[in-house]
Amino acid sequence: MQTMTDKIYELICRTSCEIPDDIESALEKASLKEKKNSPARQQLDIILRNIKLASGKKQPLCQDTGAITFFASCPKSFDKSSFRKSAESAIIRATNEGYLRKNSVCPLTGRNDGTNVGPGSPMIYWDEKEPKNLTVKLLLKGGGSENVGIQYSLPDDSLEAGRDVDGIRRCVLDAVFRAQGKGCPPSIISVCIGGDRASGYAEAKKQFMRRIGERNPDPEISKMEKRLLSEVNSLGIGPMGLGGGTTALDVFITALNRVPASYFVTVSQMCWACRRGEAEFARVKI
Repeated sequence: MQTMTDKIYELICRTSCEIPDDIESALEKASLKEKKNSPARQQLDIILRNIKLASGKKQPLCQDTGAITFFASCPKSFDKSSFRKSAESAIIRATNEGYLRKNSVCPLTGRNDGTNVGPGSPMIYWDEKEPKNLTVKLLLKGGGSENVGIQYSLPDDSLEAGRDVDGIRRCVLDAVFRAQGKGCPPSIISVCIGGDRASGYAEAKKQFMRRIGERNPDPEISKMEKRLLSEVNSLGIGPMGLGGGTTALDVFITALNRVPASYFVTVSQMCWACRRGEAEFARVKI
């Protein structure tokens, strides 16, 4: 029987080195749509070769293995403190073995103790339901894509954006245009409408666990996702900002209730290396 630490370690290694099949398929389709010998086609083909090499050699997809975020669904009686201890042990091991870069730095002193464990690392979001087993989803989000995240407060006079669907659309297009190639596109664009400043970013980040093509069940939001994906890809930014028709692989939108005084639109972006993994813990030792 595996220990909890062993299984989390395996999840980290797999997530760091292997891209989800739906992401790889989307990149392959995007490559075929771009013109032969164009910078866009060349960049996508390089990305696809990188994916094959990383998987075959069991090495990280990108040198920036990103911030470590767990989304865990557990029974109400589950011992969360024990899970954190197991996760921290697994992270330290994966860091020592090169599956994670030493990415956790004190913002005041600049000190990096090389463990990837400390205040704010890892981030763990808990969802207490009634499952029999523990389900853990892992997201490794690089700093480049995190840096281009942005939050708007509507109305925004500079964008002529009101508190309506067109205002939301203007925010998303502005966020992508500002980012250009800095977030390592083709990206996945995730949008949270409403909430407060903290919940908007957290909920937007959760949407990166969706598969390419997975639409929001609300028909109006689903319609917005499809429209914005088309409009984002018409901007001509393209892979790595070098031009082309593939600026984004998908657009995911969600919504949270807000207080009347606030209307936030939070836009988060994920680079092409959308490293997400999932594991179910049925019979493991803490």
